[in-house]
Formats: sequence, structure tokens, C-alpha cells
Amino acid sequence: MFVRSLKIAVAVIALAVTTAAAQKVVSTKMGGGGSPHETVEWTVQGAKITITYGRPYLKARSLDTLAPAGKIWRTGADAATTLTTDKSLMFGSLMVPAGTYTLYTVPGPTTWKLVVSKQTGQWGTEYSEDKDLGRADLKVETLPKPADQFTIGIVEANGSPTLNLDWGTTRATTPFMVH
Repeated sequence: MFVRSLKIAVAVIALAVTTAAAQKVVSTKMGGGGSPHETVEWTVQGAKITITYGRPYLKARSLDTLAPAGKIWRTGADAATTLTTDKSLMFGSLMVPAGTYTLYTVPGPTTWKLVVSKQTGQWGTEYSEDKDLGRADLKVETLPKPADQFTIGIVEANGSPTLNLDWGTTRATTPFMVH
């Protein structure tokens, strides 16, 4: 009985410290390349944030093979990953006004770059640097449990939202603010 009560108390404390930011999966479908595609919405500090992306699996391949260090990556599979927000967001010093954007990343061993592009509607591998709104640093952490499927998530810890990109043993993460 004591062990069960202790487990419940630990779960409640963990929930109070870090909670998912009102996540809602709007749709899931299979993409043309075999990866599932999801549209996920979060409500974060009054902002509605929607991300649509392909969710590839590692399938025993290395992350560096699929998302090579130092090279622009489409941040998912197949079609370009889109971010839509109804309020301005601030990732580091990068201000992202309300609107729709394409997300890319540049992986690296200790930091990744989040690339926000003003170009939308293109295939994931079509990237034009001259269309960048800007870039922000993502800190690299090691996941406690490997994630075979690529996942984008937003969590809030102590009222501060954080964007997480999880794949393999890697989490690329950045706190952000809603304006």
C-alpha cells in the first residue's frame, strides 16, 4: 500500500512540474513515403500552435544518416513541416510573428539550429536560405529512453513552454515565449 501511495505521489509531483501543453492530435494519415503524418495542436499561454509533420522511424538506421550533422534537414519526413501560430513566439532572439511557417533544422553534436522559413507549401527537401525568417539555437540532450519514431512536442515546466524534437537518443530543445 505504501509503495502504491508513493508511486501516486511521485506521479502527481512530476505532473505538477512538467505537463504537456494541452496537446490535441487533429489528424493522422500515412504519407506517400510510408511515414505517418500528424497535425498536432497545443494551447500554450493563450496561443494556438499547430504543427503538421511526417513522423519517420529510425528502423535501426543511424540518426546521423537520416539527419546529417551540419546539413539542413526537413525536420520530419516527406512534405515540409509547418508551424502555424495565432500569436507571436520568441525562440531565443528569433521573433516569429503570428502566421504559418516551414520548420527546418541543422543537426549538430552539441547544438542544433531551428530554421524558420517564410516559404510554405513546398516539398520538405525544397529549401531556400533567402526565405529564412531566422534561426535559433536548440540545446541537445540525451533522452532517457530512445525514441524510434520522430516526435515534436511542447511541454510546460513552471509556466515556461519548451519545444522538443525527439529522435533516437537525441532531444533538441529550446524554451520559447508567447507574445
